[in-house]
Amino acid sequence: MAAKRYSNIIGFDDAPFTPETVGPVKVVGTVYTGLHLTGVVMGEVTKDGSDAAQKLAELVAASRFVEHIQLVMLQGIALGGFNVVDVADLRDRLGLPVLVVARKLPDLAAVRHALITQVPEGEQKWALIERLGSPEAAGRVFIQRAGLTFEEAEAVIQRFTVHGHIPEPLRVAHLIAGALVNGQSRGRA
Repeated sequence: MAAKRYSNIIGFDDAPFTPETVGPVKVVGTVYTGLHLTGVVMGEVTKDGSDAAQKLAELVAASRFVEHIQLVMLQGIALGGFNVVDVADLRDRLGLPVLVVARKLPDLAAVRHALITQVPEGEQKWALIERLGSPEAAGRVFIQRAGLTFEEAEAVIQRFTVHGHIPEPLRVAHLIAGALVNGQSRGRA
């Protein structure tokens, strides 16, 4: 059976925030058809909360792009600090595969320690990360996935990566999210 080719993707990243940030953290989703940016959605998640999957699903479902989106891509498994995305729940709510991309291999022992010792509902959040499985190397990034094969995920990474190592939907979401808060983008995308 041939691997599915994904051409309509939404990629989400969160906006920068400080440890002193109280309240919601902005998130940006960029919608791509092939390598063409076709739309942007914006919303919020609770800093260190538990609503990321629900909020992302609502953003996608309420968008004018919902009928065309074939895959959801996330820049990391958590948004707004330790608001860990329940990837299986997000996949089930939307009926779409979800691909989590990280530039570096996360230090899972440090993440676990921080969650369990410093974050409300840390045990449950760690369980979400464990359930998703260990990150896999895919080219120059690390991925976790739900609803698609490793080969399909690797093909998505290759097809949508133009500049650097991060696929365009995530790279551009990162740039826009940074500009939302700081007035201009900065840092590595």
